[in-house]
Amino acid sequence: MHQLLIADDDRILSDLLADYLRGEGFEVEQAFDGDEAIRVAEARTFDLIILDVMMPGQSGLDVLRILRRHGETPVLMLTARGDDIDRIVGLELGADDYLGKPANPRELSARIRAILRRTDPTTPASIQVGALRLYSAARQASVNDAPLALTATEFDLLLLLCSRAGEVITKAEISQQVLGKRLGPHDRSTDVHISNLRRKLEEAGMTQPIRTVRGVGYMLPAADTN
Repeated sequence: MHQLLIADDDRILSDLLADYLRGEGFEVEQAFDGDEAIRVAEARTFDLIILDVMMPGQSGLDVLRILRRHGETPVLMLTARGDDIDRIVGLELGADDYLGKPANPRELSARIRAILRRTDPTTPASIQVGALRLYSAARQASVNDAPLALTATEFDLLLLLCSRAGEVITKAEISQQVLGKRLGPHDRSTDVHISNLRRKLEEAGMTQPIRTVRGVGYMLPAADTN
């Protein structure tokens, strides 16, 4: 179970996000100002920290600056400001991602899972499946060494399929892991993303790159035909 810290002085929003993320399988601890966030973050290890930019005491940017002196724990910044300067400064200080407030819990969960996948030390720097190669840190993909243009969601989806090539992955798991939401009874979003990704792979020269296992899910063959 991944350990998260939410540092936000908006207790109502913090509680809302914490409850949602716990329901998604995360363990969540909360802090309500910058000084408390530093104390909690230094007292234990977290897999990811969610920092509000505007907090009493130390600001989120101050907290991020201090955290980066001691480690590389992934950080996602939250801000209510529309000014791009906070986003730019946060990223320059080492934030992994940025999300505006009020944060949509579902989008936050998806962003968190994407960051955790990118920063997972067990994830190889690159994955090769036949003619297809993915570079997880750079978030780039190629087929026969030709760059493949993918959306962020398509890349995350392809990374999941490649990391488990030859294995059938259910639609429910894809929805949870890639889209950050439970699969609803009439939810076709996973199918749409698969369809778009399959089309791009076929246009790049791969034949039947993603197979549909009817009633179950999808599979990327361990050895593609191209």
